[in-house]
Amino acid sequence: MELKRERVREHLLAVIDGRRPGDAIPSERTLCATLGVSRPTLRAAVDELVATGLLVREHGRGMFVAPDKITQELVAEDHAASAPRSPGSWTSTVLELRTVRAGARIGRRLAVSPAAELVHVTRLRHVDGAPIALEQLHVPADLVPGLTAADMEGGFYAHLRERRGIRTAHAVQSIEPTVLSEEEAALLEVPVLSPALLFDRTTSDATGRPVEYVRSLYRGDRYRIVTRLALAGTAPDHPAADAARGGAWWGTVERPR
Repeated sequence: MELKRERVREHLLAVIDGRRPGDAIPSERTLCATLGVSRPTLRAAVDELVATGLLVREHGRGMFVAPDKITQELVAEDHAASAPRSPGSWTSTVLELRTVRAGARIGRRLAVSPAAELVHVTRLRHVDGAPIALEQLHVPADLVPGLTAADMEGGFYAHLRERRGIRTAHAVQSIEPTVLSEEEAALLEVPVLSPALLFDRTTSDATGRPVEYVRSLYRGDRYRIVTRLALAGTAPDHPAADAARGGAWWGTVERPR
């Protein structure tokens, strides 16, 4: 199943990536004609990007790329971060698995041609039977020939290591607040526009080759981030962890109070 507005969102993200903060993006009329979608569909996608701080609307002037966000690294690059599995029983349901072209934006993330083939997987993550996260994964198709939905129902990093001989070693991940669209909220069983955490991650192997780009939405009412900070001069040694996917790297599941 392909989630509605995913194509519109990806196009808008590509437009944003190709512009600088403060630059205007095409008008709603132009975007609707280019994408062949209705104004309500386009506006819903734009509303999401405005809510997450990527676009700014100015009445009577149009839409603009938002100013750069202030970014703080949670873990310095010279200290390996452990990746403990979050508590609870984690399971996955694959909603969609198909082969797609990378396109310009995701191609840049994975260092492949826009025409390169990727395996695109949409899966719903559960903890103790309750839906917690919705993931959109992109993996270069030549790395995982014959990948099946059953392969994606367990730990993906364990699958790469044990079945493909690929060991993940590094990742760059951003975390931002967002709100859920109607479809996303229905899958995660929460009201529309519920708060969520958006994880955007590119993962590489030991040679530096990107092996995965993933966009994950975690329920804001069930998930929180806990960070351990090593202060200068007192940093303990942290063994690197090659964790199977079981929640985000610095996350814990917060049970409803």
